[in-house]
Amino acid sequence: MSFEIIRNDITKVRADAIVNTANPAVAVGAGVDKCIYEAAGWDSLLAARAKIGRMNRGQAAYTPAFGLDATYIIHTIGPVWRGGHSGERETVANCYRNSLAIADELGCESVAFPLIATGSYGFPKDEALRIAVREISSFILDHEIDVILVVYDEESFQVSGKLFNDIRAFIEEKDVVPFPYTYGSVESSAINTESKGYKRRRRELLAEEERRAFGITGSSYVEHLLDAEASEDAEEKVFYLSKKQTLDDRLAHLDKTFQEYLFMLIDRRGLKDPEVYKKANIDRKLFSKIRGNVNYTPKKKTVLALALALELSLDETKDLLGRAGLALSPSNISDTIIEYCINNKEYDIYEINCILFDYGQDILGG
Repeated sequence: MSFEIIRNDITKVRADAIVNTANPAVAVGAGVDKCIYEAAGWDSLLAARAKIGRMNRGQAAYTPAFGLDATYIIHTIGPVWRGGHSGERETVANCYRNSLAIADELGCESVAFPLIATGSYGFPKDEALRIAVREISSFILDHEIDVILVVYDEESFQVSGKLFNDIRAFIEEKDVVPFPYTYGSVESSAINTESKGYKRRRRELLAEEERRAFGITGSSYVEHLLDAEASEDAEEKVFYLSKKQTLDDRLAHLDKTFQEYLFMLIDRRGLKDPEVYKKANIDRKLFSKIRGNVNYTPKKKTVLALALALELSLDETKDLLGRAGLALSPSNISDTIIEYCINNKEYDIYEINCILFDYGQDILGG
């Protein structure tokens, strides 16, 4: 089970079923409908579509996929946008619900959707995206199926709403720009190395490396840093702890691994595995790999998805990331968005993924 949003041509996507925004009559429409007919084979698909007959708005039915890299084409009829006063939103929702139900009945393991009715029918793209995300995320909580939402390359839209606007203001306030550093070294190109901000960030990065390397967490580490705060030398702060204990001492008292800490948090919250990986938009097989392989190192987007699913605080999220050898960056747009959401207790991963997608960032999950 997973949900992915991509920019692509839906006829190029591999899935068990491809959803087509069809014409109500037995005729080839414009946009996605025309592209699918051309890719599947015009005559064969039109003959199969004729057996279904005329369809109503919101209805869904299926045919073979013919020349597409799929088994089925699920045809659904979206509404013509008339200002939102004629039940258009509910009709679009029914398109997703009915198409997903058919895919499930057919035993499909994967299905790809376009943004229904956003082409010649004129449905607003931002609203269409929200409806799609809502209906798909609701469905996959109870069904084992991979869903791909395909936004055509040339389509453009902007997600709206209070959360999005608040995040945009937060990003602009922080003035997030690329910060050229890598863990293990701090690069200074295109940066004023004498600035207080740079020196402070350099100390933070080196201190974070020290903390991750030796598994040091909690108030004791903060106390050590406060003791060393008077020092203006970043290296002296980083290696301050080495004066307090030997390397052997530290290695003998390593903290919990990522895996141990994750499943401790899950147990503390009284959650079952399916509740966690579905809410985190993570495939069951990947979650089983995390549980079963103590040496498995997940990707950052997977760790963040788990943090959101468990509704962790920002400190808990940083701790979980640190145990996987990862960290949040103040110069990264994606990390800034996630930081804002966690601080404001916004944990809906599908809503967050809409915003990440709009900013051109990778969405969370695995």
